[in-house]
Amino acid sequence: MVDRDRDWEFHLRSLSASARDSNFSADPASDHNLLPSVKKLYELCKSEESEDLVTRVYPQINKIFQRLVSSVSQSRISNGLIFLAILQFFLDFGENVLHDADPSLRTFFRSCLSREFADPVVAKATLDFLNVNKKKILTSFSTLLPQFFPLLLKLIAWNGEKLEKSFLKVFPGLIAPGSFLPLFPSLVDLPILVVALEKVERSAGPLVGSSIASIQKSTAPEMLFALMDEAYTGSTIGDGGGDSESEDSNAIDVADPVFFDILKDENDGLAERHWTSPGMAAALQAAINTPQSDRLKQALNMTPRILDLYFAIALRDVHNSLICALLPLIMTRNATIFPDKIFSYEVRKRLLEFMLAAFQRSPDFIALLKKPIMDRLAEAYDSSAKTELALQLCWAIGEHGGGGASHKDQARELFESLELLLYENLSSSRLGLRQESALSSEGTNFRKSSQSRLLCFVVTAIAKLATYHRELLPRARVSLAKVARSRMSDARVWKRAHDYLGLMNEPAICLSVLGPSHGQMQNPGTVNWSEGGKKMIAHIPFYILGEQEGPPFHDFSFSDILPKRR
Repeated sequence: MVDRDRDWEFHLRSLSASARDSNFSADPASDHNLLPSVKKLYELCKSEESEDLVTRVYPQINKIFQRLVSSVSQSRISNGLIFLAILQFFLDFGENVLHDADPSLRTFFRSCLSREFADPVVAKATLDFLNVNKKKILTSFSTLLPQFFPLLLKLIAWNGEKLEKSFLKVFPGLIAPGSFLPLFPSLVDLPILVVALEKVERSAGPLVGSSIASIQKSTAPEMLFALMDEAYTGSTIGDGGGDSESEDSNAIDVADPVFFDILKDENDGLAERHWTSPGMAAALQAAINTPQSDRLKQALNMTPRILDLYFAIALRDVHNSLICALLPLIMTRNATIFPDKIFSYEVRKRLLEFMLAAFQRSPDFIALLKKPIMDRLAEAYDSSAKTELALQLCWAIGEHGGGGASHKDQARELFESLELLLYENLSSSRLGLRQESALSSEGTNFRKSSQSRLLCFVVTAIAKLATYHRELLPRARVSLAKVARSRMSDARVWKRAHDYLGLMNEPAICLSVLGPSHGQMQNPGTVNWSEGGKKMIAHIPFYILGEQEGPPFHDFSFSDILPKRR
C-alpha cells in the first residue's frame, strides 16, 4: 500500500512538472519519464476505480495533451505513443470528468498520425488502440474512422502485410454512408498510393515527422508541380526540357488534383476526376517502366483481400441505393487498374463477381442502370477488359430479364443495344475474315476468339430476354435467323443461334430452359428445374423425351441433371 502511494505521488509529480507553464517552450516528448508516468497513472486509476484519483490526474494529463498538440509541428521526437496513452485515459474516464474525447481523437489523427503514419511502432500501436476501443469508437464516435479512412489507408499502404490482420479488424469501421463510395476507388488505387508515397519520400525526404498535407500549402508550388510530374511520368525533377511532343505525351497538367487526392488525409467526398484524370493514366504508364519495390508488391497482394472484405460488408450491410450507385463506378474503374497482370486479374475478378452478385440480389438494378450498361456495351471492343465486362453484362441482362417483368421499356432498349452489338459484330466478322484469310497471327486469332465468345453471350441474352418479354420474340427470331444463316461467323455462334430458334418453336421448353431462374410463372408443360428432385418421371412433359420408345437413348439418369435435395 505504501509502495503504491509512493509510486502514485512520484508519477503525479512527474506529470505536473511536464505540464508546468514554465516548461511550455520545451518539447514534452523529450521527457522520457512522461510516457511511463501516464501509463502508470492510468493503470492505478483503472485498478482503484476511484473518481477522486481520476479527478486529480485529469487536469495534468489534459495540459500535457494540449502541449503535445502545440509542439507537434516542431517536434523531432515521436509523439504517437504518448498521444495514444492519453487518448486511452480520455476514453475510459471521460465521463467521470465530463471530457468529450471526440475533438481529442480528431486532433490526434490530424496533428500526429498524419505525420507519423510511416513510423511502424506508431502505426501498430494505432491499430491496436483502435481494435481495443473498436466498440466504443463505433458507437460513440461513429464518424471518426469514415472521415479519416484515407489516412488509415496510407498507414497500411506504407507498413504493409505485417499489419494487415490488425487493419482488417478495423476496416469495417471505415465503411459508412458517407465513405462507402469514396472508399472504393481508394482501395483499387492502393498500389498507386504506394507509388506516390515512395516518390514523395525520394523527393522530399523521410515521411516520418513531416505532414504531406503541408506540401500543398508550400510557398514553392513549382517544386510541388515538379514532384507531381515525377510521380506520374517517372522523370526527374531536373528534367525540364524536351520537345513539345514529349511534353504532350508524358507531362500532366500542373493543376491536376489527382496527386493531392491520392495523398489526402481526410474523406472529402467522391472526386470524379480521381479515376478519369490524365494524371492517372500517366501514373499507370510510369508504373510499367519502373521496378516494383517490396512495399508495392505487398500492396498488390493486400488489395484483393481488402476488396473481398469491402464487398462482403457491402452485400451484408449496405443499403441498396449505395450499391446501385457503386455499380457504375465499378464499370468505369474495371478498365483502369494498376497495370500488373496478376493484380489486374484478381481485382477485375472481384469487381465482376460483386457486380453479378448485386444484380442477382436486386435484378431491378439492371433497369435502373440501363444507361451505363448500354454505354459499356458500346465500348465492348475498346480493350480486353471492356470486352469481359460487356460479356458479363450480357449474361446479367439475359439472366434477369432486363430488370424484370415490370421494366418492359428498359428491357426493350437493352434488347436494341444487344441487337446493335450483334449486327456490328456480324459485319465486322465478315469483313475481318475476308481481310485476314490470307494472313493469320496469334493476336488475330485471340481477337476472333474473344469476338466469338462475346457473340455467344449476346445471342444467348437476346434469346433469354425475348423469352422473358414475349413481345420481343419476333425481333429475336429475325436476329437469330440472321446469325444462323451467317456461315461467315464462328460455328459456335451460328449453331447456338440455330438451337435457340428451335427452342422458340416449343414455348414451354423454351421457358423452362431460357426463362428466368427464379420467380417465373408455372405455365402448363413448364419444368421447374429447382423442384426436379421432388418430381416423378411422369411429371416431366413427355415431348421433352422426343416421344422415344424402347430402351433409353441416353446414358444418364434424371438424378444426374436434377438438383438433389439436401
